[in-house]
Amino acid sequence: MYEKTYPNKRFKLTLEFLKKHITISETILDLGVPNPFSKIMQANGYTVINTKGEDVDKDQTTLQNETYSVFTAFEIFEHLLNPYTVLENVTCDKILISIPMRLWFSAAYRSKTDPWDRHYHEFEDWQLDWLLEKTGFKIIDRIQFTHPVKKIGFRPLLRFFTPRYYLVYAERVK
Repeated sequence: MYEKTYPNKRFKLTLEFLKKHITISETILDLGVPNPFSKIMQANGYTVINTKGEDVDKDQTTLQNETYSVFTAFEIFEHLLNPYTVLENVTCDKILISIPMRLWFSAAYRSKTDPWDRHYHEFEDWQLDWLLEKTGFKIIDRIQFTHPVKKIGFRPLLRFFTPRYYLVYAERVK
């Protein structure tokens, strides 16, 4: 349904990766309030439960009490102070997580107008891998991809060649 209206290739690649690993019969708990990508998942047949906007650094009640077979966090972990505690409280065995990667030519993002729109973490791929390993997950599949922007300049040029996003599918180690 959304095939021709993706705002960017990130949604297209994320949906393809999701379909590769998760069936529509599984229920997804998506970290974050309803958003454009949770709507894309629903339009593609997935049952999606979103968190309610609570501060999951302090309150993991939803993670502990909802019934779900897959946990997703798409570009959310960089905003959290404590993603380790979030992963410790995930009750399912399958997770998909994507992060914007730390770029040597761009500082951590912080909005000048929205106090909640900022990145506490700027991950490198190995840091997310280690976080998953320490919380009992094994990475089954991963991809990195670029995110070009329609601007002129040295940094926009680098975005054509430098991977910006890291997407992983992992399962809990039994």
